[in-house]
Amino acid sequence: MTKETIRVVICGDEGVGKSSLVVSLTKAEFIPTIQDVLPPISIPRDFSSSPSYSPTNTVLIDTSDSDLIALDHELKSADVIWLVYCDHESYEHVSLFWLPHFRSLGLNIPVILCKNKCDSISNANANAMAASENSDDDIDTKVEDEEFIPILMEFKEIDTCIKTSAKTQFDLNQAFYLCQRAITHPISPLFDAMVGELKPLAVMALKRIFLLCDLNQDSYLDDNEILNLQKKCFNKSIDVNELNFIKDLLLDISKHDQEYVNRKLYVPGKGITKDGFLVLNKIYAERGRHETTWAILRTFHYTDSLCINDKILHPKLVVPDTSSVELSPKGYRFLVDIFLKFDIDNDGGLNNQELHRLFKCTPGLPKLWTSTNFPFSTVVNNKGCITLQGWLAQWSMTTFLNYSITTAYLVYFGFQEDARLALQVTKPRKMRRRSGKLYRSNINDRKVFNCFVIGKPCCGKSSLLEAFLGRSFSEEYSPTIKPRIAVNSLELKGGKQYYLILQELGEQEYAILENKDKLKECDVICLTYDSSDPESFSYLVSLLDKFTHLQDLPLVFVASKADLDKQQQRCQIQPDELADELFVNHPLHISSRWLSSLNELFIKITEAALDPGKNTPGLPEETASKDVDYRQTALIFGSTVGFVALCSFTLMKLFKSSKFHK
Repeated sequence: MTKETIRVVICGDEGVGKSSLVVSLTKAEFIPTIQDVLPPISIPRDFSSSPSYSPTNTVLIDTSDSDLIALDHELKSADVIWLVYCDHESYEHVSLFWLPHFRSLGLNIPVILCKNKCDSISNANANAMAASENSDDDIDTKVEDEEFIPILMEFKEIDTCIKTSAKTQFDLNQAFYLCQRAITHPISPLFDAMVGELKPLAVMALKRIFLLCDLNQDSYLDDNEILNLQKKCFNKSIDVNELNFIKDLLLDISKHDQEYVNRKLYVPGKGITKDGFLVLNKIYAERGRHETTWAILRTFHYTDSLCINDKILHPKLVVPDTSSVELSPKGYRFLVDIFLKFDIDNDGGLNNQELHRLFKCTPGLPKLWTSTNFPFSTVVNNKGCITLQGWLAQWSMTTFLNYSITTAYLVYFGFQEDARLALQVTKPRKMRRRSGKLYRSNINDRKVFNCFVIGKPCCGKSSLLEAFLGRSFSEEYSPTIKPRIAVNSLELKGGKQYYLILQELGEQEYAILENKDKLKECDVICLTYDSSDPESFSYLVSLLDKFTHLQDLPLVFVASKADLDKQQQRCQIQPDELADELFVNHPLHISSRWLSSLNELFIKITEAALDPGKNTPGLPEETASKDVDYRQTALIFGSTVGFVALCSFTLMKLFKSSKFHK
């Protein structure tokens, strides 16, 4: 990205006019007699002929080859080198001394090679302008550049070459701009001059931009899409003649250039193809107009290394320790629009081909998704395609677990505003105390909740997750090794919609349960046991004994497989007894074959997250009732006292009034 200050070190043989170039540039006049070496000169941004592409400041540093120690010190701190020569001897010295010397210092910075004292070129240009336009004897003012070619071929660090005259002011501003442009709009990341092609990273970036600009997904940039791109990148409309020139140029190349003769660059009536877009930017690079390509790239947040700016992908968000991050209405709206845009067949689901096209402008599916068996971690239709409901649920889960993934993919998808606007941070969770125990206060601003489903293997946890996603029960048993996630939306009484994340921990269950930081992400723990297995409940008892801090969280007991014969649990305490001892609700009996029981469970889990106090162990219901009774008694007592006082005051006034009349 653009540097705040660029250090330009000017070097070359004695007598080539280095100091004169600096003075003529800054004073706008030629001064014959000046000191040998000038002090550093800082040039403000508004000095440049192209200020929109300039840094805040540019520092010109004059040097002398008589003091190599000082010269090397300046070179090592330089951003760009302005290397000057003026005659055959100094030209030979460029390749024999100067450029090898830069390499010996390990410098990897651009070099602007400048031939100074080209006074005759300026005079020829002036004479040409004065000559009649219809003259048969037009003056050929072109200066042959054969001397540049071999040195450009040998030294790739040379960014560009230019001829100047300090005496006549010829191309001074242009040379200065080239020094700035070498840093603000470097050609080396974009174009390989040796082979005459755009570099692979540049091609990848431009292909992604093409996909984002192809709003109707027809593989062409039509006039409206080109106009949108122009306004976005350059803040102005494109001229009709210029647009027609571009179209004609691409048509001409596809007809006469053997490399593109079988590739369509522009199709009349449809627009510019992806190949045409790449060729156009290649032409910009070849003709020294690569700042146009950089303007496009930087509008889409690309850095000089042709990666998207990490600060844009992962903006800092202040999230208190007990808060969570959710999608904002703007974020949900954008994700809905993306889904509808890529649902080409309008069947309400994204098939593999549509998903591939959607994620084509990204690094691919997030690792979090692939590790949790996407798309089967959320709602899919009967063809296995993720639905809009599942799409929004998946992103709600992603944002809750790792919002940085969401901000990055919003940018990849083309969200043009600050990605933080698509998110919202919930209020910090407060703690309350009752009966000597701390517990979480009620939730009123969160829509996404996280539940850990734990229990003995084969107790029905996986079936619970499958049922949550609306899938039919399967008799086939497959042990859960890696953690599994299921996320879906559900609606509570009153029409409020929430997203619930159910996590089965697999073989990592013990490691996660002993990690108190990990449990901060958990809103509810669903303790599941198989009511038909007499050995199942003891597993939960041992977990609660081993990890006593679990009792600081809301707990929901679940007796699964209730359609089978209920068994007495071989345990020192029975499920209902333990629930009474912990002051939580008795186990809810469910079955994957009883849909109503499952819906009741999912609602109960969500309600437990919304009102933790009713489901946290150690908070007896009667304590809360006594508190209410006390407040009611106090209120009644206060009202009674107030009423008696008012009556007494009224009677006293009446008594005094009657006494006075007597």
